[in-house]
Amino acid sequence: MTNELSLAAGDARVVLAPATGGAIAQFTFRGTDVLRPLSVEARAAGNARGYSCYPLVPYSNRIANANLVFEERAHDLARNFGDHPHSIHGVGWQRAWSVVAHDTANALLMLLHTAAGADAAAWPWSFRATQSFALAADDNGSTLTARITLTNTDSASFPFGLGFHPFFPRTGATALGFRAEAVWETEGTQLPTKRVPAPDAWRFDPARAIGDVALDNVFTGWDGMATLSDSVRRLAITIAADRAAGFLVVYIPPGRDFLAVEPVTHMTDAFNRAERGEKGTGTRVLDAGAAFSCTMRISVHALP
Repeated sequence: MTNELSLAAGDARVVLAPATGGAIAQFTFRGTDVLRPLSVEARAAGNARGYSCYPLVPYSNRIANANLVFEERAHDLARNFGDHPHSIHGVGWQRAWSVVAHDTANALLMLLHTAAGADAAAWPWSFRATQSFALAADDNGSTLTARITLTNTDSASFPFGLGFHPFFPRTGATALGFRAEAVWETEGTQLPTKRVPAPDAWRFDPARAIGDVALDNVFTGWDGMATLSDSVRRLAITIAADRAAGFLVVYIPPGRDFLAVEPVTHMTDAFNRAERGEKGTGTRVLDAGAAFSCTMRISVHALP
């Protein structure tokens, strides 16, 4: 299994870690980190959560109490996040991916999941997932395009979702910008409780300094674009996703030097909520043999 792959284009460099959840280990522009740098400790632990970005497949965020109900049948899932009561972030981030293709600026990774034995507890349907990465440069800066494609290799349909979990460095000068229609309030284990208009403290339209805001919430009606700028690090970053990702998770832990801006296709615990008849959860169903993709682009240029 290949431990790391390097991509380069213009002033940008990207390092991928196929064996560690198909994660991104590094993204730099002119030697400055675009994504959160990987620490020596995180690399040694081999846990994708400590890396720069990892894939969310075949769902993002939490499934309540690790119990998924679909078409009136309950499926017990493995609790895959320590003593946390819910299953979280799907299967991809905890599996090794194989390298299908790789050149100077492009890579294709693949994960095969067979719902047999212990793996059935992680996700009860078989699938194939691929991640493609393309790094490009132009006169203004560089762009990393990442696409996740999920193919149902099972004999039955299943609910699914996709997303990306990129972490970005944060300083006192970091400003965040994005537009969304509403946000989900949560209870203590981060399950959504109430959809409300974003309060002033959680509004980043127009872009503004993050300040002392703490967030771990799902925003709905996202328009597919978010921005980060930092006058100290002298970088401007745009995170853009295709129309499939109508939700945005923003994670800003207090007192830390990073944040996460996560384009995703559905809300937290979407599948169970859809089973109960709720609308607007973002739940999709993938038929046997069908495929679905979601794309994210991270563009960067230097500030004057």
